[in-house]
Amino acid sequence: MREVFHQSLEDVQARLVEIAELVTVAMEGATRAFGTSDVALAEEIIEADAVIDTKAAEIDELAIQILARQQPVARDLRIVVAALRVSASLERMGDIAEHIAQFTRMRFPERAIPKGLKSTFTKMGELDVEAARKLTELLRTEDLSLVEELRALEEQLDDLHISVFEKVLSENWQGEAAATVDATLASRYLERFADHAVSVAKKVAYLATGEWSTATDEIPVITPAITRD
Repeated sequence: MREVFHQSLEDVQARLVEIAELVTVAMEGATRAFGTSDVALAEEIIEADAVIDTKAAEIDELAIQILARQQPVARDLRIVVAALRVSASLERMGDIAEHIAQFTRMRFPERAIPKGLKSTFTKMGELDVEAARKLTELLRTEDLSLVEELRALEEQLDDLHISVFEKVLSENWQGEAAATVDATLASRYLERFADHAVSVAKKVAYLATGEWSTATDEIPVITPAITRD
């Protein structure tokens, strides 16, 4: 029975890695479409989100079956519960990539990125893709050195997120209302993507070390709570 249980856990881990890989592809495509107004690519990312949702639901079902059949306790129970929470975070990261792609479709044939913010959003997209890749590697290898690397990426994204708000609130900002909304929403999504990546990383670190980080990330007061993501 223990062998079956551990095989099931390995299956869960492999599925989480697979979803993380899909999320990486989604964010890479979404940010590229966002920067180039490639509406065809944006449509592909939007449609592909259903695959991520389905695979996340399959992991949840597998985890529930493990709980019912194996009745794990102690650390084994924490692993299964953590898998459920990681699956939820990865699914939301996929949703965020979809949201970024939707900006491209919504504003086409105009550019989705407001004038004056292209370099900022390009950098944010690059950092998110890097975070997704590192998270995938962390889930695959449990190399805890990647946790701090993910935190560093998150801090960079936080700084860029703040810079977007400073830009649209400055006296020199000449963007129309729609451009202002797009900028703030897109920045929030890109910043939140990394938040989810770090949240998953903390769970992996906790399972490996038994120690939970109680540090909370500061959220600027100018950041609106726009969506559940």
